[in-house]
Amino acid sequence: MIKSIPYWRISAFYLFYFASLGAFVPYWSLYLQSLDFDARAIGELMAIVMATKIVAPYVWGWIADHTGRGMQIIRLAGICAFIAFTGVLLNSAYWWLMIVMFLFSFFWNAQLPQFEVNTINHLEQDSHRYSTIRLWGSLGFVLSVAGIGILLEQHDISFLPKILLLFFFLIVTSSFLVPAKNSGRHLQKSGEIISVLKQPVVLAVMAVCFLAQLSHGAYYTFFSIYLQAHDYSSTTIGGLWALGVCAEIIVFVFMYKLLPKFGARNLLLAALALSALRWYLIGHFVDELAILLFAQTLHAASFGLYHAVSIELFHRLFRGSHQGRGQALYSSISFGAGGAMGSYISGRLWDEGGATLIFNLSAIIAFIALFIAWRFIVESSKDQVASSK
Repeated sequence: MIKSIPYWRISAFYLFYFASLGAFVPYWSLYLQSLDFDARAIGELMAIVMATKIVAPYVWGWIADHTGRGMQIIRLAGICAFIAFTGVLLNSAYWWLMIVMFLFSFFWNAQLPQFEVNTINHLEQDSHRYSTIRLWGSLGFVLSVAGIGILLEQHDISFLPKILLLFFFLIVTSSFLVPAKNSGRHLQKSGEIISVLKQPVVLAVMAVCFLAQLSHGAYYTFFSIYLQAHDYSSTTIGGLWALGVCAEIIVFVFMYKLLPKFGARNLLLAALALSALRWYLIGHFVDELAILLFAQTLHAASFGLYHAVSIELFHRLFRGSHQGRGQALYSSISFGAGGAMGSYISGRLWDEGGATLIFNLSAIIAFIALFIAWRFIVESSKDQVASSK
């Protein structure tokens, strides 16, 4: 346990939040497919969830930065997300689900960036130990994705919305148990945020994060459908998702040692290179289980290393009264804009281009992100990064 922080209460929030992701990300596309939506409609509905991350986190981050009430915002957003998602039970028409997904995700996507700020503030000078708490989120994802995969062997997928509502209720409950912790620098004048955004290194980091998540679009939207089309069982599909996150957990366990030893830039370069390899293997060797298993272990890099390093970089680059908006920008640009565009493009191209083409494009995008990181991001000290000229 780290110092005297409320370790288990914070960890419980991550556990339930990412358990909901473990139910939603791998299986929501299968649920939509069970409602007879085609690939284009599925891509559009999944893109809505991602697209709200472009605006929602920054709106709520701005409110949190100016009020200092981040935890109250998290709790309110959780309650609203729960209420909005109940709309899924009322109707399954395309436009109705489009509205419900927009309202639900606008509030759901507001929670995590502000909770990340609260966690980092509790850690204070031990921010590099963030991953020892975040790993509980990964554990929640693993338990959820594996458990639902097993359930799907005996039941049809119509139960999924009710499982998700249970997780959303637990998220709200756990948020009321976590105390607020504002940064000691929160009220200090930190200058206009536009001056931070103009820095070349900030632009480079944001571009890398956008492209990294753009490359994940096909994976998050169609990986389960892709595996199902190649005759993998629901249990195996759940197991493959779980394997990736188990690999991610191992990285999180050791991240507090890796970050000081190798530096944020080097770890980011490794994450992007291995991401490109992962997408190539998935696109070309889906019928080779051994290779697919190896590709899933690379989730340790494509998400584990990438996410832990990105949280650290945004923490270093956005200080004081910009903290909430900094983490919100990370979520907006990467999981929001990058994820939404990835889902939308893959939905448009999936039926015509095929999985191999889509995952080849994902690998190319990851390589472009790798070049930008190599060329424009230089680690100058433990506490800051700089852009090469």
